[in-house]
Amino acid sequence: MAEPTERGAHHVQSLERGLAVIRAFDAGSPELTLSDVARATGLTRAAARRFLLTLVDLGYVRTDGKYFSLTARVLELGYAFLSSMTLPEVAQPHLERLSAEVRESSSVSVLEGADIVYVARVAVSRIMTVSINVGTRFPAYATSMGHVLLAGLDDDEFAEYLHQAELQRLTSHTLTSPAALRAELAAVREQGWALVDQELEEGLRSVAAPIRDRRGRVVAAVNVSTHASRTPRETVIRDMVPPLLAAATRIEGDLAVAPAQARRG
Repeated sequence: MAEPTERGAHHVQSLERGLAVIRAFDAGSPELTLSDVARATGLTRAAARRFLLTLVDLGYVRTDGKYFSLTARVLELGYAFLSSMTLPEVAQPHLERLSAEVRESSSVSVLEGADIVYVARVAVSRIMTVSINVGTRFPAYATSMGHVLLAGLDDDEFAEYLHQAELQRLTSHTLTSPAALRAELAAVREQGWALVDQELEEGLRSVAAPIRDRRGRVVAAVNVSTHASRTPRETVIRDMVPPLLAAATRIEGDLAVAPAQARRG
């Protein structure tokens, strides 16, 4: 685990390392040995063992003596954040309406680090090799919602994103050049929506629009996804972009009044 160059006096390194142990587990590595965790986090075996056994004591990790895995209790860490958000609750009925209109799956996500994180979703059919749920993460540079969210960053924020992200080629269509990504984001900013064609996974075509707060800042993105063999690009632009933009506008309208309603409640 690479040590940061600068930390404030408030920084609790043991908390950082404990969270790194939790993040070592993912969809591709649901079970890890002690050596796996030490290697993934950069901790010594002794330190990794202490963190793992503490997490076992707290109920966040289970072990059979050799392999470790996360328990469902880890979901509490994310649920506290998601349940405090207005966005998923506001967006859900609009996603249901949008999916019924275009007969495709729709989602809302936010930008977290180098990834998008799904916070609301209506699944009509499964078109990816992996299942998508609230909390699912994908690299922002290869997704339509990611393009919309990245297009909303200022120059300094985007430079920081490029510092964090690894632009790996996921398919033959993936944009892996910072210059090409910058040019694409400029086009997204100009037209007000993004279409990503099989950059995350072969056969997946999706279109996304920004969700802005009352100050005009892009705070989330909403998308519709379809299979490339089923829906040509021209059809996506003609039949899906207008209802998508309308859904984004409705979500923005509800978000603008939601805080006031919450205070009155």
